[in-house]
Amino acid sequence: MGVGNLYNYYSSKDDLFCAVLAPIVSACYAMFDKHHGEYGQDVISMTQESYLLSAVADYMSILKENRTLLKILLFKAQGSSLENFKIEFTDKATVQVKTWFANNKLRHPDMNIEVSDFMIHLHTVWMFTMFEEIIMHRVTGDAMVRVVEEYIKFEINGWKHILNIE
Repeated sequence: MGVGNLYNYYSSKDDLFCAVLAPIVSACYAMFDKHHGEYGQDVISMTQESYLLSAVADYMSILKENRTLLKILLFKAQGSSLENFKIEFTDKATVQVKTWFANNKLRHPDMNIEVSDFMIHLHTVWMFTMFEEIIMHRVTGDAMVRVVEEYIKFEINGWKHILNIE
């Protein structure tokens, strides 16, 4: 297929770029929805070992199966409609987590949900920073698993304390 023929399928370079990156964009949103969506994890289940193993697998899937696309999305999207992906994702995630907190508060009345939007925002940014650092430093294999596992353990324990859950 000739390059000019691509525009029979895509109206612009940006449409083509977004189509190429659609799998990683979808994977990021799917993972977040799995954890914090309307039918996401119960906050108490997130303190269990099975959650840790599942979350590590989710993050590793993004990093292993979509590493090249993730690298393009995080480092090469300038000038495209995905240029502000991290900002837009983080803004949506902040709203979604606040809703998730409120839904969990109904099931767990002692849960503290008085958490600043900025704290929620920072935790999403931190996830992207971890992805970027893993890519920039070419972390792979067991070292990557260890970094992801430590990151998730740190988040779980931090949120347990902030949210006042056992």
